[in-house]
Amino acid sequence: MPAPCTSFLRCVGRLLGVALIALAGASGTLAQVRFDDGAHTITAARLGPGETVRLDGRLDHPAWQRAPGWTRFIEKDPRTGAEPPQATQVQVLFDERALYVGITARDTQPALIRDLPVRNDQVNRTQDFVVVYIDAIGTRRSAQFFRVNAAGSMADGIHTAADDSEDFSPDFDWDAAVQRNDEGWTAVLRLPFASLRYDASGQPSWRMMVARRLPRQDFHLVASVPIPRDVPSFIHHLQPLAGVTLPPSAHFLTLRPSLTVRNAWSQAVGGPRQREQGAEASFDLKWRPRAELVVDGTLNPDFSQVELDQPQLSGNSRFAIFFPEKRPFFFESADLLRMPTDALYTRTFTAPRWGLRGTWRSQALSGVGLLLDDRGGGLVALPGPYGTGYAEQPASRSLASRVKFDDGPLSVGGVLAARRYEAGVGENTVLGPDVAWQLSDSWRVRGQWLQSRTTARVDAFGTMRAGPAQSGQRRLLRFQRNADFSESNLALDDIDAGFRHDTGFVNQAGVRSLSAFHSHGWPDVGPFNQLFVNVQAEYTMERGSGRLVKQVLRPGLWATGRHNLEWWLEAFVVSDVHTSPTAPRLHERYLASGLVMTPAPWWPLVDANVALGRMADAIAGQLRDGGRVNVSARLRPLRRLEVEPTLALAWYAEDGRRLYHESAAQLLAVWHLAPGQSLRWITQRTSLDRRAEPGVAADRYGGLSQSFTWTWRRSAGTVFHLGASTSRSGRPTQERQGEAFVKLQVDTDDLPRLR
Repeated sequence: MPAPCTSFLRCVGRLLGVALIALAGASGTLAQVRFDDGAHTITAARLGPGETVRLDGRLDHPAWQRAPGWTRFIEKDPRTGAEPPQATQVQVLFDERALYVGITARDTQPALIRDLPVRNDQVNRTQDFVVVYIDAIGTRRSAQFFRVNAAGSMADGIHTAADDSEDFSPDFDWDAAVQRNDEGWTAVLRLPFASLRYDASGQPSWRMMVARRLPRQDFHLVASVPIPRDVPSFIHHLQPLAGVTLPPSAHFLTLRPSLTVRNAWSQAVGGPRQREQGAEASFDLKWRPRAELVVDGTLNPDFSQVELDQPQLSGNSRFAIFFPEKRPFFFESADLLRMPTDALYTRTFTAPRWGLRGTWRSQALSGVGLLLDDRGGGLVALPGPYGTGYAEQPASRSLASRVKFDDGPLSVGGVLAARRYEAGVGENTVLGPDVAWQLSDSWRVRGQWLQSRTTARVDAFGTMRAGPAQSGQRRLLRFQRNADFSESNLALDDIDAGFRHDTGFVNQAGVRSLSAFHSHGWPDVGPFNQLFVNVQAEYTMERGSGRLVKQVLRPGLWATGRHNLEWWLEAFVVSDVHTSPTAPRLHERYLASGLVMTPAPWWPLVDANVALGRMADAIAGQLRDGGRVNVSARLRPLRRLEVEPTLALAWYAEDGRRLYHESAAQLLAVWHLAPGQSLRWITQRTSLDRRAEPGVAADRYGGLSQSFTWTWRRSAGTVFHLGASTSRSGRPTQERQGEAFVKLQVDTDDLPRLR
């Protein structure tokens, strides 16, 4: 066992040494696939006067016979560069309003096609699907993607190259249809120019890629271009799309009024039932005066969570938990908010009265500006070295912006977030630059430097009041290396004690952290398609005192195999933590493992992970026998019925006596009545039981909530919800609540079709 670090510089040297040894021992990359734009160009054909493509999934229109077909697909997974197991062809048409992408997905065993209907944005690798990536700017830094599975269910979002991530939150206006046949299936996607973000200056330099997922014993992914393992991102080799003529005008205006009617009640134990009825109208607009500029506006938006957050275990957590954004106003060009740090976290805006947002995208310059008037009512995170504190969030007005300049492999940006609280409570301002530099196909460096100034201070009673200005900085630098069957990264994060970011996600401050990671793998090892050996090291110290907050060394394995298998195992051979400035150092030792796979077509997914051993009880500041278990599954007992159970457990015990136990469970069921119509039922139960001990008070909590919703989705902008919910919560049960609601949102462009 390595000796504990006695200084930050010594730990920096030790981790740098581990990283350099790992890098030196990594094998060289295989010969890279040279990508020739000219050899991979897809050419679109224009529809003639009077020609209209009927969106029924068929490719029998005469115009498809004129469109060149691209058939040179190549496998990405499980064996990069292999011949695809089935043939695929893509063709592209366009008119003055939209692109039409026709895909022929041939299959010699059509009975094995997995074509179950799923909810919006739930098209994943457990189903047969095709996906179209469109980069209408042409820089390959981000791409809109559009998925449709063999049942006609749809999903869309943005893929960001900087961190190679997919975000399914954005919902674009587009359509798709599929058709089964004896040779497989076909799909036609209609992608309106109004939904694509492009630069109208000069000639179009559009890029695209088409991929296809075939879940069999091995879950194959094939693409219209080669995607080697050592490329900087999944979308690095997007191929040119030639022949497209831009429409004469990029202007459009979309208006989306909505109305929500509620009948709610609440009742404390032993008290009278309180009722509240009302109707709220809201209004959203999206305006594109020119191709590069999109303006979004919202007035009194109804930001109730129709899609509920997954319940989280937080009874033994010292730090704030990150939640994904689900509110449409924040979706436009969400990739521009992805920075080396979470410098703009839109969930900090709790209940806006109104909002205005402008987004600019061109080949060299992109940016977003956001102005919000927020009623507040949430919590402001107060980060510290050993945990996150909270204060009640007052009403505020905020200005947030991000600007980014792209020049070949170099991207330089800047962020500004200014929040002024009402009633003279004070303000919080954060600004600073960020950089991303692709040094080579394998090496990338990313960094961000933020400066904060805060006058909204928190008094001894946890109330925010105006006070003397407090300043702080955050500096993050990350090196990443991605090669064939090896990956490495090294990151330094330095956060002053005075740094606070009320419009970003920062749950720890006053610390300096260094982390290193290396992974090396091999293909076709025994029963595995891929097997990787990993090592992760981390050291975090409190700034000023130099006191250890956390140090970790954990080797592990990661493997993939048949039936959609992903398996991992980690051993926390060194895991030392201080849970508070006065708590003793706790020497954790435990194992963690996880499994993802598809056991059968009727059981598309099981995702489970477990950790067992000697762990730190953060609230009590003690080392104890404990465990964490998370299990979720997707079941298809009937073709139109989705069932998803989820369970999370955590516990600590000492001398055979359980001192802490927490659970969170959710059961979700969706019945697909017809395309665009569904019934959804969700029940959630949470419980917490902590026994009293010296220095720790007893704590009990229980909660149960249920909701039932019927949804009719005409398009991304026209949606109708009818639902009801009930909940009870307290210590153990103090309050009951219920609500029935009707919510209608209409896209005015759909009104002629609704008559």
